[in-house]
Amino acid sequence: PGWSPRVVPARGRKSRDDPPAKSKADRVKMPPPVDPEELLVVLERPGRSSVASPAPGRAEFRAEVLQKKREERLSGENSAELLEEHRRLMAWNDEENARQRARREERLRKEAEEERRRKLEAQEQQARKMEAFLKEKEKEVLQLQEEAKSFITLENLDARIEECLDNPRNYNFAIDKNGRVVKRTVLS
Repeated sequence: PGWSPRVVPARGRKSRDDPPAKSKADRVKMPPPVDPEELLVVLERPGRSSVASPAPGRAEFRAEVLQKKREERLSGENSAELLEEHRRLMAWNDEENARQRARREERLRKEAEEERRRKLEAQEQQARKMEAFLKEKEKEVLQLQEEAKSFITLENLDARIEECLDNPRNYNFAIDKNGRVVKRTVLS
């Protein structure tokens, strides 16, 4: 599936290397004629666009109008009321900020305390696990020491050989599904 270089293009399309068709061989491509006046206008347009576009001028005018309105409002007869309202709102804003700061500090303090408590619990749990692990290992060491008493060493090698020769054991027997000895061979 898909195109591969060995496949011939479908519907008679040509590759880049193919020569032009015989009917098109003498054809010379000429660009369409351009009106000189139109060309002059088109070339001048990018330079005039920044001056002619109304967007920057409109934004500047809007900023001037807003500034004038602001100045009129502040210089008017009710400027004292506006200043008093501004002071009152700023005082309320400061109170609200202080209240929010106190809430945030309280929340951060509680979170730090909770984190400290969680770390302490994790350390205690780790200590309990380590203690249990050490007890288990100590129990294994004691068990190995008990088992080591029955090991065969060079000192008790002769005694163990004599004991095995005096008490022979027969491991050649068959067991049924219930675990009973069914057949046992006699030692020779």
